Amino acid sequence: MFFFFFLYLVALAQGGHTHCVQAFGADQFDEEHKKECKAKSSFFNWWYCLTCGGLLVPLLVLTYIQENLGWVLGFGIPAIVMCFTLIVFLVGTHTYRFRVSKDGRNPFVRISRVFVKAAKYWRAAPVALSVDEEALAILSKESTQFKFLDKALIAPHDVSIEDRKFCSIGDVEDAKSILRLVPIWFTALGYSIVYAQPLTLFTKQATTMDRHFISRFEVPAASLQQYFILVTLIVFIPIYDRVFVPIARAITKKPSGISMVQRIGIGLFLSLVSIVFAAFVERMRFATAIEYGLVDKPNVMIPMCWLAPQYVLARIADVFAMIGLQEFFYEQVSCDLKSIGLAMYLSILGIGSLLSSFLVSLIENVTTRHGHDGWFADNFNRAHLDYFYWLLTGIGVLGLAAYIYFARSYVYRRRSYA
Repeated sequence: MFFFFFLYLVALAQGGHTHCVQAFGADQFDEEHKKECKAKSSFFNWWYCLTCGGLLVPLLVLTYIQENLGWVLGFGIPAIVMCFTLIVFLVGTHTYRFRVSKDGRNPFVRISRVFVKAAKYWRAAPVALSVDEEALAILSKESTQFKFLDKALIAPHDVSIEDRKFCSIGDVEDAKSILRLVPIWFTALGYSIVYAQPLTLFTKQATTMDRHFISRFEVPAASLQQYFILVTLIVFIPIYDRVFVPIARAITKKPSGISMVQRIGIGLFLSLVSIVFAAFVERMRFATAIEYGLVDKPNVMIPMCWLAPQYVLARIADVFAMIGLQEFFYEQVSCDLKSIGLAMYLSILGIGSLLSSFLVSLIENVTTRHGHDGWFADNFNRAHLDYFYWLLTGIGVLGLAAYIYFARSYVYRRRSYA
C-alpha cells in the first residue's frame, strides 16, 4: 500500500506538472519582442528534444543500476536529481516572468459567464449593448465565427448596468478561441491512436523478428523501439529547428517558418504514412513466416527486421504534429488559460490511448467468435495485425480530411483587444 500510494502520488504530480511547466517556460518569452517571439517557437522544439534526450539516461544507466545494484539505488538517484532540480528552480525565482490577469477575475468564471449569458439572451435583439456600437462593429469584422456568443454582449433594457458590462469583448473572444480548438482536438484523435502503436503493437511485432545486429547480440524488443524513437527525435528536432525552419522562414517570411496548422497537418500525414508502412511490413512478415514454414512456430524468430522505417516515420511525424499541437494549444488561448490549453493537448494523447485499447478489445471480441483466430491471436503468425493497421489508416484518412477542412477555415486568435 505504501509503494502504490507513492506511485499514484507520482502520477498526480505529473498531471499537475507536465502541462504547467511547458506553459510557464513559454511565458518567459515576450510575444511583442521580435527576437523573443522567434525564440519561443524554438522553445517547444528544444523542450521536446531534451525531454526525449533525458530518457536516454534511465534507459542506458538506471536500468543497469536497478537490475544489478538494486531498486533502492535505482529509485534513490532520480529522487536526488529531483531535489537538486527543485533547488535550481527556486534559485531562479527572482528572474521569472509571471503572467497576471489584468482584471483579477477567475478565467473560468468569466468565460463560463459568456456561455451562460449567450444562452440566456439567445433570443434577445441587439438593442442594449454591454459595449458601444463601434466596439461591436470591430468585433464583427475580426471575428465572424460563433457569432451566437456575441449575445453575451447584449442585454435587455431592464437588466442592471453592471450585468450588461460584465462580459467584455476579450471575454467573448476567449470563449470563441476555446470553441475553435474543439474541431482540431477531435480531428487529432486519429493521430493519437496511431501514436499509441509504437509503444504497444510495434513492440509486439518486434518480438517475433530476428533482432540480432552484431554477432550474437540481440536487442530487446522494447529497447529497439525506444532507441529508434529517441535517436530519431534527438537527431531530427535540431535539423528541423536549425535547417528546415530558416529555409521555410526565408520563403514564407514567417517567424516560425510554417504556420502551426500547416505543421500539424504535415505531422498527421506522416503519421498516416508510418501506419501504412507498418501494414505492408506486417504483411511481408506474415508472408516470410509462410515461406520458412514458421506459421505454427511462434517462438522461432522470423528472419527479417524491417521495423526501422515505421519507427522513424512515426517519430518524425511527432516532430511536426506533437510539437505543433503543443505550440498551437498554447498560443490559441488567453494568457490566463495557457496551462489549460496544454492540458487539452495532453488529453488528446490520453484519450487516443484509451480509444486504441477500446478498439483492440472490441475487435478481439468480434474476431474471436466461433473459435476463430482473431486479429490479435497469441500466435502472431496467425493473427491479422495488418488488418488493424489498415483500419487505423482509414481512421487516419478521415481524421486528416476533417483536419484539413477545419484548418482551412481556422481563425487565429488575436493577441490583444480593442
